Amino acid sequence: MYVTGCAACGKWIGHTVERGDGVVHRRCTGCGHAASQPMRLLPLFIVTGASGVGKSSIVDELQRRMPDWHVFETDILWDSGGDWHFVRQNWLRIAHRIAQTGRGAILCGTHLPENIDPCDHRELFSEVHYLILHCADETLARRLESRPAWHNRTAEFIAEHRQFNRWLIENAAVAFDPPAAMVDTTAAPVTVVAEQIRDWALARWGGHKR
Repeated sequence: MYVTGCAACGKWIGHTVERGDGVVHRRCTGCGHAASQPMRLLPLFIVTGASGVGKSSIVDELQRRMPDWHVFETDILWDSGGDWHFVRQNWLRIAHRIAQTGRGAILCGTHLPENIDPCDHRELFSEVHYLILHCADETLARRLESRPAWHNRTAEFIAEHRQFNRWLIENAAVAFDPPAAMVDTTAAPVTVVAEQIRDWALARWGGHKR
């Protein structure tokens, strides 16, 4: 449910939303006031994966290859109250404002549909496309073990993310709608991974114009 201030009753309250062709129709769940607003309804792009697969590593390279887009590492807002749902809500608000300029946004972080779909602004995107970065189990373990001491690199953490990495690979076609794309980062250089993500996003951007 989209939460915003109602122009009639003034309350910060939920609105039911119906999307038309470039128009969003909202009705206040408190007083019933209805309003329509022209709005760009563009797709959102999320690069997800287990810890250690390279989500953070590709951000700068991907931004260089897509200067007209906005590419973010979502962990940079982790100090926003220590609440991941709150963090995701904020990222979708940011991505939505970017969409109103006609530009695309790519969020790089560990996110699944079950995390994103409950966010207030989810219904203000035409679709959410996911791409999974993954790598071989041994490569993932080695990357996590080599991280600085201040990172969480316990045996339990590494085992958890190896399992999550395998789950994503096995469920890419069924746990995401539309099915998630996949890029293997085991041996691929950052430049190659960024190129594959760029091509994936642009192919799904299609006829959307600024």
